[in-house]
Amino acid sequence: MPTNPNMVAIQTVTVGSGGAASIDFTSIPQTYTDLYIVLSLRSAHSSTDDDWYMRINGVSTGGTYANRRLYGNGATASSASGTGGTSGAQIYGGWNNSAGGTASTFSNISIYIPNYASTSTYKSISIDGVQEANATTAWAYINAALFQSNNAINQVTITSWNSTWAQHTTATLYGVTSAQGSATGGIVTSDANYYYHTFVASGTFTPLKSLSCDVLVVAGGGGGSSRLAGGGGAGGLLYYSNQSLTNTAYTVTVGAGGAGGSGGNSSTSLGIVGNNSQFASLTASTGGGRGGSYQFGNGGNGGSGGGGAGLINMTAGTASPSGQGNNGGAGAASPYAGGGGGGASATGSSPVSGNGGAGGNGSSTYSSWGLATSTGQNSSGTYYYAGGGGGCGDANASSHGTGGLGGGGAGAGTAGVAGTANTGGGGGAARNEFDAGGVTGGAGGSGIVIVRYAK
Repeated sequence: MPTNPNMVAIQTVTVGSGGAASIDFTSIPQTYTDLYIVLSLRSAHSSTDDDWYMRINGVSTGGTYANRRLYGNGATASSASGTGGTSGAQIYGGWNNSAGGTASTFSNISIYIPNYASTSTYKSISIDGVQEANATTAWAYINAALFQSNNAINQVTITSWNSTWAQHTTATLYGVTSAQGSATGGIVTSDANYYYHTFVASGTFTPLKSLSCDVLVVAGGGGGSSRLAGGGGAGGLLYYSNQSLTNTAYTVTVGAGGAGGSGGNSSTSLGIVGNNSQFASLTASTGGGRGGSYQFGNGGNGGSGGGGAGLINMTAGTASPSGQGNNGGAGAASPYAGGGGGGASATGSSPVSGNGGAGGNGSSTYSSWGLATSTGQNSSGTYYYAGGGGGCGDANASSHGTGGLGGGGAGAGTAGVAGTANTGGGGGAARNEFDAGGVTGGAGGSGIVIVRYAK
């Protein structure tokens, strides 16, 4: 087990009554120092024990993995080495309990992966486990494995060799960070002057002593609509400086992005407003407004307003309440095209010559926060939050609206592009002129809350 106490639970998987073919952690954040996985395994295999395997990033190419292991069963000890299971196409992990053994017993296993986000080195993996069945023979093992790739690890998959995972099997993925700070909660990082606690999902921030903190709060972006549509507005962005916090738990709410419009000749073509984000009792940042849709609604109001639709319902949404973002861009009637959603620092653009309007750019004021936390959209070394979604162009458009810097999704002639997660970016619009089935607007990006305090 790693000695660093600053571990954050990223995801827990619990297998239900139907069993599961695999345990899969995907889209692993790249903002930690190391990864730590705790497994409680039992398979449905009819024998007393089973084997388990692990793949990284879905890679199943032979020769990619290697491992060496020591193991014993209480009577004898031995060792083995090789290129992993199936000629190096996966890592052989060890033994686990299964259905043929003692009822209700599970193997306990831990996996430690240091420097997992590196793009310049192979990844070493340490595994230790026990397969205890309250019987004479029980396996214990340690395993040193290697993922022979310079790619950062963004996915880990755990599978049973002979069967599926049984009900109540659990796995928890933790992120480990070297920063300590004077509070708990979120992902902890630091730069030369500050500690940062980044919340990419709702949680609790607890100072270990009285602190003066700065807080950045970004709401979820609005969904882009479909049907000659406008882009979604960015989630509202608010900044609070010098907040006096005591040794108590403060609730942090991170708003999800609004869904994109589902297309077709109905009101479902309208996107959904983004969800609010909030730190403790401070005023909540308001979710981004949805894009407008032909025949079914103007651009919606929100932290930043959604873009107006083409031909009908061209009115853009406004930034409401004011001070969190900007208005969307109005749509156009001839040639008809949708406007871009507003961003934290700029109004969404209206269409030009039938091309969709661009989403308004987000704020770069907090670029140093993005650098320290690896969040926001990085554009040539400057980090942006809360960009608006792009609008769609008409049938003859040479281009659709680009998403605003800060995670705004681009508009498209087919499905709109989703706003980037944890930026508050608005979703891009979809065209879908007269189709009954239609295409879907991009969902807004989820929000983010970051708390910092001086070292």
